[in-house]
Amino acid sequence: MSSVTMVTEGVPKDDNATLTLQKIADSFDDLSNNISESSQKRKEEIARLATQYLHRVQSAAYEAALNQPTGGTLRRESQFMVIKALTIKNSCKTENETVKLQTEEASMDIDCTVVTGGGTGGAVVFISYKSLGSILDGSFVSKANLTLDEKLDHFQLNSKVISGTTGCKKNCSLAKPVNFTFHHIQMIGESKKSLCVYWDELVWSNEGCHVIFYNGTQTVCSCSHLSTFAILVASVELKEDPVLTMITHVGLSLSLLCLLLAALTFLLCRPIQNTSTSLHLQLSICLFLAYLLFLTGITRTEPKVLCKVIAGVLHYLYLAAFTWMFLEGLHLFLTVRNLKVANYTSAGRFKKRFMYPVGYGVPAVIVAVSAAINPQGYGTAKHCWINIEKGFILSFLGPISAVILINLIFYSITLWILRDRLSSLNKDVSKIQNTRMLTFKAIAQLFLLGCSWCLGFFLAEVIKEPIRSIITYAFTITNVLQGVYIFLVHCLLNQQVREEYVKWLRSMSKKTESDSYTLSSSTTQTHVMEKSSNLWGKRRSNTSV
Repeated sequence: MSSVTMVTEGVPKDDNATLTLQKIADSFDDLSNNISESSQKRKEEIARLATQYLHRVQSAAYEAALNQPTGGTLRRESQFMVIKALTIKNSCKTENETVKLQTEEASMDIDCTVVTGGGTGGAVVFISYKSLGSILDGSFVSKANLTLDEKLDHFQLNSKVISGTTGCKKNCSLAKPVNFTFHHIQMIGESKKSLCVYWDELVWSNEGCHVIFYNGTQTVCSCSHLSTFAILVASVELKEDPVLTMITHVGLSLSLLCLLLAALTFLLCRPIQNTSTSLHLQLSICLFLAYLLFLTGITRTEPKVLCKVIAGVLHYLYLAAFTWMFLEGLHLFLTVRNLKVANYTSAGRFKKRFMYPVGYGVPAVIVAVSAAINPQGYGTAKHCWINIEKGFILSFLGPISAVILINLIFYSITLWILRDRLSSLNKDVSKIQNTRMLTFKAIAQLFLLGCSWCLGFFLAEVIKEPIRSIITYAFTITNVLQGVYIFLVHCLLNQQVREEYVKWLRSMSKKTESDSYTLSSSTTQTHVMEKSSNLWGKRRSNTSV
C-alpha cells in the first residue's frame, strides 16, 4: 500500500469521506491482482471490475470534495492516481467563468455554472490515473462503438486515463461542453490520428466527444458529458491520389527538362550574360537538383539515416532557391535605385561581393542550426521531408515567408521609382524599359515560385472537402511547373534569346547540310573510283589476252 495524505487548503483533513476515498484509491492493488491472477479472464469481466472501481473512486472523491467546510481546492496523490477537486460554496462570479483543474499529464476546463448546476454551490472532481491505461488499453476498442469519418486501424491508448465528475452517477449531458487537454505518451506523426474517447462500461467510445486540436504532443477534446476519458491513437490509411501522383511526376519531369535547357541557355548564350542571368542560372541549378532529388528520393524512408540526409538536402536546396530569389529582388532594387543617380557601380559589384556567399551560405547556416536544435525533425514515416511536429516546419516556412515579404517590398519600391522615371524621361529609353520588363518578370516569378508555397498553409485539418482538394491540386500544379515558367519567361519570351536560338538552329542546319554534302561527295567519289578500277581491270585483262 502507498502512503497518502489529504490536503485541503494546506490543512490535513481526516473525516469519513476522506478515509473512504483513501481506502478505495488504495484498492487499485486489489483490482490489479484480481486481473493478473486470472490471465484467462474474459474481457467483459475485466471491464466490469474496472468500471466498478471507477465509479467508486469518482463517488468517494466527490463526497470528499463536498465535505470541505470552507470550499476551495482538494488535492490527493498516491502511486496510483492524482485527484484534484474544487468546491464552490457560492454562486459563480461571472457568467462565463471557467474552472480549470490540471495535473502534469492532463487538464480539464469546465464552465462554473455546470459545476453549480445554476445554483449557489457544487463541486467538481478531476482524477488522473497513473496505471489504469495498462489495463483498459487499446484492446478494449470496437469499431462498432466508434463514429469514424475515415478508415482507421491499430488503436492504441496514448494518454493517461482521466475522470471528471460533478456528482452525476451516469454520463449526464452537460449544458455547456467540457474541454480536456491530454499530453501524449508517445509523439504521433502524420500517419497517425488522435481520437477522444470515454469509457462506456465495457469498451471505449467517442460518442459525444470530438477533437478540437491535436499535434504530435497533445490533443484537446470537447465532450458533452462527464465520465472517464482517454486518447486513442490510430493508424490512418494514407491513399495516394493517382491523378496527383501523375501530375507530380509528369510536371517535375517537364520542369527538369526546361530547367536544363534554361541553365544551358544562361550559361552559353553570351549576349544575355550579366548579373541577372547569373542569378537566374543559380536559381535554375538549385531547383533542378531539388526536383531531381524529390523524384528519386522523397519516398526512400529506409534506411532512416539516408532519409534524414535526403530531407536535409531538400531543405537546403529549396532554401537556396528562395535565397537566390531574394538576391534577384535585391539586385533589381539596386539597379533601379542607381538609375536615379546614374551610378551603376553598386549593382556591378553586387555579384563579386554578395552573390555566392549569401546564396549558398545562408541556407547552409539555417539547415545546420535546425539540424543541431532538432535532429529528429528530418524524415517522416512516409516521406523524406521536414517533420511538421513541434513547429519544425517553421525552419522552412519562416525563411521563405521572409523572402516573399522582403521581395514584395523591393518590387514595390522598384515599380514606384520606375513610374517616376518613366514620367520624366522618354519611354523609349532602353535601360529603363529593360529594367521595367525584368521587374514584371521577377514579380510574376515571386508569385509562382513563392506564393504557390503559401497555399500549403491552407492544407490544414480544419479545411474540409472539396476546398481541400482544390487547394491540393493548385499547390501541386503551381509547384511542379515552376521550371517550365522559368524557361518560358526568361528564355522563350526574351527576344535576344530567341535570336540566339535561331542562330543556333541555322548553324546546326548548315552543319547538317555541310555534313550531308560531304557525305554525298565522298559517296560519289567512291563510286567513280570503283568504276575506274573496274575499267582498268578490264583493260589489263584484254591486254593479257
